[in-house]
Amino acid sequence: MCPSRQLLDRISDKWVVLILCGLGGEGAEDPGTPAPMRYSELSRLLAGVSQKMLTQTLRSLERDGLVTRTVTPTVPVTVTYELTDLGLSLYRTTRQIRTWAQDHMDDVQAHRDIYDAGA
Repeated sequence: MCPSRQLLDRISDKWVVLILCGLGGEGAEDPGTPAPMRYSELSRLLAGVSQKMLTQTLRSLERDGLVTRTVTPTVPVTVTYELTDLGLSLYRTTRQIRTWAQDHMDDVQAHRDIYDAGA
């Protein structure tokens, strides 16, 4: 598989998009302001994600250079995740797509209803 297709597969994953939104500040006190988050905060924010899936997705995002993982030697150890500049640019793009979807969902649903009625 070509590298761009692999990357598109990765960034189109629903958990990737939701993690980007979480780290991008959506759902925070100051929406749209990226901020570091602890694993447990992300887990609570992304209701329905399994621990295994969240861990795998964060590792893949770190590997791709979209997220940084910072370990602070406290008791217990504190681990935070944050968008890199590359991750922030992808977050902004996905936010635009999400806005488009919200703005056009009624139109899409109307077309689906017309199509389904004729099927």
